[in-house]
Amino acid sequence: MKKILIIILLLGFTYNAFSQKSEDNIKVTKIAESTQSWNGDTLPAYPNGQPKITILKIVIPPHQKLDLHKHLVINAGVLITGVLTVIDDKNNVLELKAGDSIIELVNKYHYGENKGDIPAEIMVFYAGVVGTEITVKK
Repeated sequence: MKKILIIILLLGFTYNAFSQKSEDNIKVTKIAESTQSWNGDTLPAYPNGQPKITILKIVIPPHQKLDLHKHLVINAGVLITGVLTVIDDKNNVLELKAGDSIIELVNKYHYGENKGDIPAEIMVFYAGVVGTEITVKK
């Protein structure tokens, strides 16, 4: 019984030492945090209902423009590659480069345009509810 206890203690010590070393190498960087979208509008309250998270990777070819659209739910993204220009219905402009984040507009028409020479890849996270579209075109 004493041998088992010593082995358990040694295993516990080894695990704790490994965990401590692993944590020393972990780096957490806050990419974005806000109560407002990129143009300064206050984000709306989350709707009632069963939460539904959607994650999309959107690839916009060089020199292409998205259709005018709006999002019905709160969403945010990070541009992985390329450049992206976002323009809202009041001609506010946001220029993104790879690594930049965006807290998107909700219920406001806008579009994105890739003015660069390589595809613009953006990963977007939508926080909606079951039964609500995430994006609608005008």
